[in-house]
Amino acid sequence: MKVGPNTRVTLHFAIRLPDGAEVDSNFGGKPAEFNVGDGNLLPGFEESLFGMTAGERRCMSIPPEKGFGMPNPQNLQQFQRSQFDEQMEIRPGLVISFSDAANSELPGVVKEVNEDSVVVDFNHPLSGKTLEFDVEILRVCESGQ
Repeated sequence: MKVGPNTRVTLHFAIRLPDGAEVDSNFGGKPAEFNVGDGNLLPGFEESLFGMTAGERRCMSIPPEKGFGMPNPQNLQQFQRSQFDEQMEIRPGLVISFSDAANSELPGVVKEVNEDSVVVDFNHPLSGKTLEFDVEILRVCESGQ
């Protein structure tokens, strides 16, 4: 059976940056399982699996548009330095947790620190990046089995 709509897939995967840096992997661990279309995988990653069968392994390049998207300039927010605790050492690259309107946690990465302001990037850290998707299909069956 081939990966496609209405299938359940069990797989090992690794996601790497083009320089080889590993972002995530479950090789050597418990395999991941998902139903095609259930939202557990981004559509671009899911589509790249279509047609694969159990026992197949493939490494594919996923462009930003099919991965985590392109960075949105509107997701860069400027805050007054006075909005942060005086004792907090704020520096570029620091990840700070904010609360959104629904009281959900929203991580942001400090991009720039000035005397009076701090620029925080709320884009996904992998946005704008081409990713290498290494996948090994272990099992494919009909959804619900």
